[in-house]
Amino acid sequence: MTVEFPALALILLFPAIGVVFNLFFGARWGRTAVNVVGPGVMFAAFGVATWAFLTLLKMPAGGALEMHLWGWIEAGRFHADLGLRVDALSGVMVMIVTGVGAVIHLYSVGYMAHDEDFARFFTYMNLFALSMLILILADNLLMMFVGWEGVGLCSYLLIAFWYTNPQYAYNGRKAFIVNRIGDAGFLLGMFTIVATLGAHGVWTLNFVELRNNAALMGGAAATAACFLLFIGATGKSAQIPLYVWLPDAMVGPTPVSALIHAATMVTAGVYMIARLGFIYTMAPSTLDVVATVGAVTALFAASIAIVQPDIKKVLAYSTISQLGYMFLGVGSGAYASGIFHVMTHAFFKGLLFLCAGSVIHALSGEQDMNKMGGLRHKLPITFVTMFIATLAIAAVPPFSGYFSKDLILEAAYASGHLSLWIIGVITAGLTSFYMFRLIFMTFFGNSRVDSEVEHHIHESPAVMTIPLIVLAILSTIGGWVNLPDGWLWGNAFVRFLTPAVGTFKPIVEANSIVMSLPLIASIIGIALAWVLYIQLPGIPFLLAWRLKAPYDLLLNKYYIDELYNFIVTRPLFWVSQNVLNRAIDSFVIDGAAEGAGLAVETGGQVARRAETGNVQHYALVYLLGALGIVAYYVFLVTGR
Repeated sequence: MTVEFPALALILLFPAIGVVFNLFFGARWGRTAVNVVGPGVMFAAFGVATWAFLTLLKMPAGGALEMHLWGWIEAGRFHADLGLRVDALSGVMVMIVTGVGAVIHLYSVGYMAHDEDFARFFTYMNLFALSMLILILADNLLMMFVGWEGVGLCSYLLIAFWYTNPQYAYNGRKAFIVNRIGDAGFLLGMFTIVATLGAHGVWTLNFVELRNNAALMGGAAATAACFLLFIGATGKSAQIPLYVWLPDAMVGPTPVSALIHAATMVTAGVYMIARLGFIYTMAPSTLDVVATVGAVTALFAASIAIVQPDIKKVLAYSTISQLGYMFLGVGSGAYASGIFHVMTHAFFKGLLFLCAGSVIHALSGEQDMNKMGGLRHKLPITFVTMFIATLAIAAVPPFSGYFSKDLILEAAYASGHLSLWIIGVITAGLTSFYMFRLIFMTFFGNSRVDSEVEHHIHESPAVMTIPLIVLAILSTIGGWVNLPDGWLWGNAFVRFLTPAVGTFKPIVEANSIVMSLPLIASIIGIALAWVLYIQLPGIPFLLAWRLKAPYDLLLNKYYIDELYNFIVTRPLFWVSQNVLNRAIDSFVIDGAAEGAGLAVETGGQVARRAETGNVQHYALVYLLGALGIVAYYVFLVTGR
């Protein structure tokens, strides 16, 4: 059942109004106006999204709300329209983006209170939210790609927001370029789908029509398309090998980090795979690749996070790791479990970043946890809310992360990926360890804060703490929408998403031991962090000294950036400078252009010598020419 719902356009219109107002009138009307309009348009979009979502809930299972805006592309037999669609999958996502995004915008009012470029900041933030909403509301793959590129542009603008710092500007460019590499795969995947279905007379990228005609693609074409699209997902959602931009994205304002990591950009790849699950199901080998990359990325990033001293870098690698869990879920064929973790992750990761921002705000910009400690009494709201978020990401019941992470690990086991399930369990223990390490180093023990800063430490203003409290509530109860089978409304979230993403088909049944091991691993991780950072705080320094080689390897992030610089960046620069610039551009292209000019100049010099302006010379040349012609004809006659 599909219902026309014109109000869907308002979800896009409100942030678009924010972009226009802040861009053209924000600086003129002043900070107060921007602080009202910037978050206000997001709360308005959230209101319309809630209306649409409640309408969807009243419809039969599998229902959808649609709105056709106008025709867009007509190229031969191919056509693509601008249309919006809200079904169970996009309905959940639009609630996340508008709801969590609105809270982050509100928090930004306090965090950016002293920044002079406030209007530009909210212009970019509203544009970021608008781009993500286009991505998830699009009813076809091509329009999704417009939003996909939009969030890539906004990530560059916001990461490099303080562009006068050369390193920040570089990090913004790095994010942009790495994402363009992935987006090339996305484009090729789209082309593969169009070419394959076009051969059968189907010239469209509309999701409903793609679902109805997916069987025409065949296994080989589906595998190729899905693999290429997954390359795009590895860039946007920061998976191996294109994850390197996300840790460096931390140089932007902290609300930007929260928006990128929690509510928008990095979840786009997971959403795309779930949206195209009907094609990915036809390519089981690609699903295995998705699951494997997700599990390996989760463990890889978690291992780096356990030694990072920067509070935001810990959370950045935590995001990469949690995204790995999401890909493990969708790669196991349990698309609903992956989206469930997208939702709970938006709550607790958004809260973690905003709490980190509150700590940084209180410490006048300090991000090194070695210069923190003992802050729980001076920042009580920040401490309590961040502790709740940490319990959620550590998958401690009854907090939200427990339900979503365990659902993914259960699906990984049930789908036959035993080795990936083991990796997931180990990663669960590491997650608990590095997150409680963060809590203990930041809020417990003796203060290591600079004496000049310590006298000014105070809790953040209400405009920042209210969002923390809201997200803390969601981080606590957000997972209850999908209680296990037999508990009240058991499995309600999965059943709600099933018409949109399909049913998970397990190969083996997960037993109680399998389901309890992740929790045991989490508890071990918490206990280990307690011993090392509360009971015996000198041990970590001793271990770092005794195990210097592996410690430095983790601290320097396995030297992957240096490796990429050696095998990719430097060779490309060498080729650009020595081959393309000096050989081809300077010698061939410039040589051809300059050679043509030189030939013309030489010809002119010759012609100038002949054109002397002397009449006697012209008469002599005329006479010689006439004699030559006469001689030629005489030769012809006598030669016969």
